[in-house]
Amino acid sequence: MEDPHPLQIFTGNSNRVLAQRIADYVGIPLGAASVSSFPDGETFVKINENVRGRDVFIVQPTCPPTNHNLMELLILIDAARRASAHRITAVLPYYGYARQDRKDQPRVAITAKLVANLLVAAGANRILTMDLHAQQIQGFFDIPVDHLYAAPVLYHYLRKKDLKELVVVSPDVGGIKLASSYAALLEAGLALVVKRRIDPTSTEALFVVGDVEGKDVLIVDDIVETAGTLVSAAAILKRKGAARIFAGVSHAVLNEIAIQRLQQSAIEELITTNSVPVREVEGVPITVLDIAPLLGEAIRRIHNEQSVSSLFQIDGKVIT
Repeated sequence: MEDPHPLQIFTGNSNRVLAQRIADYVGIPLGAASVSSFPDGETFVKINENVRGRDVFIVQPTCPPTNHNLMELLILIDAARRASAHRITAVLPYYGYARQDRKDQPRVAITAKLVANLLVAAGANRILTMDLHAQQIQGFFDIPVDHLYAAPVLYHYLRKKDLKELVVVSPDVGGIKLASSYAALLEAGLALVVKRRIDPTSTEALFVVGDVEGKDVLIVDDIVETAGTLVSAAAILKRKGAARIFAGVSHAVLNEIAIQRLQQSAIEELITTNSVPVREVEGVPITVLDIAPLLGEAIRRIHNEQSVSSLFQIDGKVIT
């Protein structure tokens, strides 16, 4: 039976390599679209093939340059809507502005909600994302949101490593739920680093709750940008007698400060995904795991109106 709404995948310029890998997994060519900028910085988008009545997925992590990539995504969605696409799913492996999810100071915006409003206003019918900084962002949308986890990809990689009495560590109180989930999956111990923030790019680790002496440690977090939290956590863990220290992070949005800190840190390996383009750093072993099969399988199931809940299970354990 012929598919009444054929699947198409398009992308902007934020992570074309990942989009191509997803299209290859699904088994269709990446859609043809021109996405460029005028000399004044305005974004121009033209979809170069028919999308009328099609099930369109637009892959575009809103990583740095965040505003530019977000604008590309919004215009791609608008172009597909005006070209009469049947359904438009915005695929954001990395959701920019996710850390601005609440009013923690007077007179500040809740920008994560604003971005949600913009995506819906542009014409998105559905959102597919991964490892949101704050899961409540799903509630900012009045359209369906499928929220995936990078945990299955990291789990299979870590299972192949020779780890000695592994302890999963949360680098701050806010990440304890994520660390607890990884600890359950890996059948590992659990520890917490208590910190205080010195300034927007620096933190100080105060003490460790849990036993790490003589054990391999995996620090888990959703985003690393300045690496202040990771590096300070690694330093105190090393002082407490940790053997080898690894970091598992879903989104490696590394800036220059992060690179300098990682080069001088006690972290033996940074394990991350290709949700955003990851630059090579001299002196810092970075392992980039491919999430294209995970996203591609989710896209295939959404298109076929199938459940994606099995993607939350690993060896019979449910990721929460």
